[in-house]
Amino acid sequence: MEPWDKNMKKKRKRSRRPVRLRCSVKNYDWGIVGGHSKVARLFALNSGSDIDPAKPYAEFWIGTHESGPSYADSGSEPVSLKAWIAQDPSVLGDKVVDKWGADLPFLFKVLSVGKALSIQAHPDKELARVLHKLYPNVYRDDNHKPEMALALTEFEALCGFISVKELKDMLSSVPEIAELVGVGNAERILLVNEQHENGKSKTDLESIFSRVMLLSKDTISEMISKLKRRLNLEKKKRQLTVKEQLALRLESQYPADVGAIAAFFLNYVKLNRGEAISLGPNEPHAYISGECIECMATSDNVVRAGLTSKPLDVQTLLSMLKYRQGSPEILQGVPLNPYTTRYLPPFEEFEIDCCNLPQSAAVIFPSVVGPSLFLFTAGKGHFDAGLPEDDMVKEGDDIVEEGEVFFVPANTKIIITAKSTELQLYRVGVNSKIYRDL
Repeated sequence: MEPWDKNMKKKRKRSRRPVRLRCSVKNYDWGIVGGHSKVARLFALNSGSDIDPAKPYAEFWIGTHESGPSYADSGSEPVSLKAWIAQDPSVLGDKVVDKWGADLPFLFKVLSVGKALSIQAHPDKELARVLHKLYPNVYRDDNHKPEMALALTEFEALCGFISVKELKDMLSSVPEIAELVGVGNAERILLVNEQHENGKSKTDLESIFSRVMLLSKDTISEMISKLKRRLNLEKKKRQLTVKEQLALRLESQYPADVGAIAAFFLNYVKLNRGEAISLGPNEPHAYISGECIECMATSDNVVRAGLTSKPLDVQTLLSMLKYRQGSPEILQGVPLNPYTTRYLPPFEEFEIDCCNLPQSAAVIFPSVVGPSLFLFTAGKGHFDAGLPEDDMVKEGDDIVEEGEVFFVPANTKIIITAKSTELQLYRVGVNSKIYRDL
């Protein structure tokens, strides 16, 4: 038994050391082009590659998903983070392994949105299993994908359906949609009694939205042409509303696309840096512009219905939506200390910490029972895993700069000190609220 005990001790020591990651990039056509993209800069610094000034850089992926895996820089040959974890799942912590198995339960991204990306929703677990079984080449996994977007810059998005009042206002002010609904139906909706309006409005909303989304391409093209003509005339007489301006922007990016009409049904949100929104399964949304941190359950399942050149699955999207109405909550985060703000979504898989350290300031991230991912987005600092002398502290002690990414095993305390004017970083881990229940 003695040799086995020694090996396990060494394994425990190895499992507490953070490991640098080399991460993946996605060059979708909606990304921000060249060096103007935060994704491009992070990927170039992380990988040691050059930025192509003519190429769009859309997403920087950190995690284990096969569509964009990260690699552990732990030896002479890089190994995928998923394989590295599989060698010693204890790096995830026993409670996380018991709940989610030997894989990271979350996926961490940075997005640079140059033009709108698809009107979409993500399936819940039950539907994800069905879609993956039926169409494994389209829906690559069987997991749900609740997510949160935390703005790095001013960030525009559409998310969730407009309120009952806004639906009525829209039918009064967008004649192209009112004409489709029909005068009689439009008048009935406008006169619905307050007492009954919530349930009835949901039915009306579902009916009208489905009808719009299922229109033929020719009908949509004609509808959008009428809308453009009217708005281009009216903007000479008055200031267009935010939604009207957005409809014209979307049409210019995706001509004759139903998404320009669908936008009238969804809440328009403009986030400032440091504000966030969370999106549950079966909630319609579309990101319009800006840059953000995004975190989600480990999945790449997306059901699309417009504003994209990718395959559409409109019938599935319409059948899965919740048609819940009202403005989304804007999350401001909760301060943990003078430098760190935590964002807690209503999902078990993840939380996000945002940390801004002035020069020479230090912050401690206490050990937690699950794993963490650290991304440094600006500045230079000192990264100390706080290991005791016999746990080879020098290997857990690094100088860090923009573009560096680390996987930090469970039960590892991290101490970070800023060496530049300001050090900016983000940490993602399992939602700390659930540890009390595990």
